[in-house]
Parts: sequence; structure tokens; C-alpha cells
Amino acid sequence: MFLKLASLLGIYMGIMAKAMWEGSVLAESDKTIEVEGNQYFPPEAIRKEFFKASEAHTECPWKGTASYYDVEVKGKRNAGAAWFYPEPKNAAKQIKGYVAFWKGVSVEKD
Repeated sequence: MFLKLASLLGIYMGIMAKAMWEGSVLAESDKTIEVEGNQYFPPEAIRKEFFKASEAHTECPWKGTASYYDVEVKGKRNAGAAWFYPEPKNAAKQIKGYVAFWKGVSVEKD
């Protein structure tokens, strides 16, 4: 019952998700949260050596202000390929600090 309820809420407890780019694993966790089709990885799941802070920010009407990371792997840079909400609005508080990906980063669930 809990797994079914968690799945309905977009919380994938026990289902491993992995974010990859240029053959490297950027993040891996069985505690991702899915929002609008994006897997958000807990902050402790990212491999920090691949992430560089970006000055970019965007605004979502219901989640708040997103901050971005550039991803660097083997000398290649993918600008703004990861984002997170350091201080989300109440409607998105469950993803505070969690990291999601785009721009060619593949996310797979096992």
C-alpha cells in the first residue's frame, strides 16, 4: 500500500534512477521525486565533482525561483543542464534542494 501511495505522489522509493551524461553517472538514487515528468534527485545523490554553480535563474509560477548548475565531464561543459529550487514555494516544498536534469542528460529508472 505504501509503495502504491508513494508512487501516486511521484515519490519513487525503492526504484533506482540514474542521471548520465558523456558516459558518467551524475546522480543515482532510489529516493527521487517526479514532478511534471522530471526526476528530482536528493542533494546527497549527486556527484558534486561534476557540478559547477551557474548564475542562471528562472521563475516557475508554482515552484518558485530555480537555480542552475553547469555540468562538466571529461572537459566538456553542458551549461545549465541541472536545476534545483533552493527555496521553493509551499506547493513544491518536497523538492527543496533536489536536482533535476535536461539538455541531453539521460535519466533512466530501473
